[in-house]
Amino acid sequence: METIVQIAQLLLALSILVGIHEGGHMLTAKMFGMRVEKFFIGFPPTLFSFSKGETEYGLGAIPLGGFVKISGMIDESLDKEQLSQEPQPWEFRSKPAWQRLIVMLGGIIVNVIAGVIAMVSLTFINGDVYVPSEVVKTNGIEALAYGEEIGFQTGDIILDINGEDYERVSELSDPALFLDSDSYYTVSRNGQTLKIEIPEGLLDKMSQDKMFKVNFIRPRIPFQIKYPNDPEYQANSNAKNAGIIENDRIQNVAGTDIAYWDQLVNVLAQMAGESVPMKVERGGELLDIDVLVKPDSTIGIQMGSLIQAERVDYSFGEAASIGTADAFNLVILNAKALGKMFTGGVSARSLMGPIGIVELYPKTWDWSQFLYTTAFISMILAFMNLLPIPALDGGHVMFLLFEMVSGRAPSDKFLEGAQKVGMIILLGLMVFVFGNDILKLFGI
Repeated sequence: METIVQIAQLLLALSILVGIHEGGHMLTAKMFGMRVEKFFIGFPPTLFSFSKGETEYGLGAIPLGGFVKISGMIDESLDKEQLSQEPQPWEFRSKPAWQRLIVMLGGIIVNVIAGVIAMVSLTFINGDVYVPSEVVKTNGIEALAYGEEIGFQTGDIILDINGEDYERVSELSDPALFLDSDSYYTVSRNGQTLKIEIPEGLLDKMSQDKMFKVNFIRPRIPFQIKYPNDPEYQANSNAKNAGIIENDRIQNVAGTDIAYWDQLVNVLAQMAGESVPMKVERGGELLDIDVLVKPDSTIGIQMGSLIQAERVDYSFGEAASIGTADAFNLVILNAKALGKMFTGGVSARSLMGPIGIVELYPKTWDWSQFLYTTAFISMILAFMNLLPIPALDGGHVMFLLFEMVSGRAPSDKFLEGAQKVGMIILLGLMVFVFGNDILKLFGI
């Protein structure tokens, strides 16, 4: 059921984004008097269609894209019969280069506008909730598998990133940090100041393992006792049965002082099946309570984090500035990653296709997360479509700019050949990213 919810979100997002992208081409084409023959969301076979005026509108059965067919344009349809005839006033090829350029940029522009509007809306409605850096500078971090791999230890206090102070805990695992060369953390450990360098391959691990951030580093968490609102859970809780109540704070277990959740977990892991003495603080009083540790090293409690997140609300003007910057930063980050891929700094295995994109959506329907992920995809679609590959909008833009600068247009035969080459490149890329997604599903 969770996977169905994720797929439904992706299909809805693609329908919206493809619709507005192709709509951008169609509206600008009609604005300049070009005839638009077809406007389809999805690829054939056709599920249904209807005609209005000169345009056939339809829905295809394969929901992985869409297309708009403009008369006299060399596109994926490769309609040689039409192109062999004399150009007509309503055709794409009859219009000035600057008009054709606007038509080809129309889809990209509306994708950018949609992404920016979504990010601005989320920033204005939700504000910004974050954990301040003081939490780590006071309590230190818990080093998990990937963190230990690059040299972190639990208890490290991260002083700065690349020699500069940081405001938020989220900055410690910002993908942009892993893209930069020679990035490092400055750490205080047992009274010594150390430098922990970020290796080149860490971004690959982040892109290939969706659990990377969960298994990297996190703040050490001072805690109090919580129980879920589940009578059966509470009835089977050894801690509750021993007399530990909500909001108690465990201070010591079998002679080991406890300040953080990770310390409690580590101590209990060594005492499975034993009855252990604990010192528990309640209302300023210290109580002695013995608790039986279950064979799985648990005692039937949940963590009530004492870390306080901070919230910032923005005016619409502030949200417009911050949301726009966030939207374009998504593009900049992916452009950097693509550049690193061509220079060998990032593996091509980090590319993802539709199967991988499904995993970006939450397993339960969350409109805020849906809107954020859809805004992300919209900005990336705009960026990818701008790449100078024939068969993409960017390929058409490249040839149009050549025509505007040189004063002569490439021949129809050349454009047909370029379109075929571009389609082969795109099909090869599609096969590669689908293969990537499938391999990742099987942990390969």
